[in-house]
Amino acid sequence: MNAEPRSAATRERLMFVVLAVVIWPFIAIGVVAGWGFLVWMYYSLSGPPGPV
Repeated sequence: MNAEPRSAATRERLMFVVLAVVIWPFIAIGVVAGWGFLVWMYYSLSGPPGPV
């Protein structure tokens, strides 16, 4: 009965490491790249900022 909580805690720590080290950096890079793409497309369609 005592081995069950220890196994769950180990699995929980492993999932935290996977989220913190693998998944969240990819999500952050994807958000920044997506924002950059949207800005690039907006300027492609509307022209450069400022007086021309």
